[in-house]
Amino acid sequence: MRLGNVRKRWVCSAILAVSIVLAILIPIPPIVIDFLIIFNLAFSILILMLTVLIPKPTDFYIFPPLLLLTTIYRLSLNITSTRLIPLNASRPLGAGLVILTFGTLVTSQNLVIGFILFVILLTIQHVVVTSGAERIAEVRARFALDTIPSRQLSIDADLSAGFITKNEACAKRRATAIEQEFYGTMDGATKFIRGDATVAIVSVIVNGLVGLIIGIGQNGLSIAKRYKLTRF
Repeated sequence: MRLGNVRKRWVCSAILAVSIVLAILIPIPPIVIDFLIIFNLAFSILILMLTVLIPKPTDFYIFPPLLLLTTIYRLSLNITSTRLIPLNASRPLGAGLVILTFGTLVTSQNLVIGFILFVILLTIQHVVVTSGAERIAEVRARFALDTIPSRQLSIDADLSAGFITKNEACAKRRATAIEQEFYGTMDGATKFIRGDATVAIVSVIVNGLVGLIIGIGQNGLSIAKRYKLTRF
């Protein structure tokens, strides 16, 4: 029964991964992009609430692989929106209502303010959040690995002295193994997230440059006219 559940989990993960890859290759309508972005935001908030409410990190043992899947999902959204924005730049809703609304709110319909906010958010995400999370996960994983021998010896000593039963010793060994695996996978997941942050930066820069090239080169617009269009 347990093997069947594991197989179902792997099949669902494989289907999700293939769907994400297909979303990158196949053009998606803007209305579908809106739904996918809203789902991503809602699911991210749900994960955040779970991480805050769960008493122990190891209780949420599926968090590292879930983090990897959501990161791949977000990467596919970045690539898909990067394709839609330059291709449909002449249409107000060419990239979807969510992207247009968020861009209008953040930039206040001003390119200079949008650029300043982009630099600030870039610094916070890439330098503070991503680097800090990666360092914390690395130190915690190293600490968990270094303390395993002493914890195993402590469990064996307590078992030999009769302070704990054999079942309690097995439970503690199992908890130690789960903690080791959890923090080890978290260390790898945070390194993957750093790459996601870099891709997000590149996608924003590519959107701006390609939008200027298409507007000036193909549509014959001047830079001033293109700037007016960027103000929605």
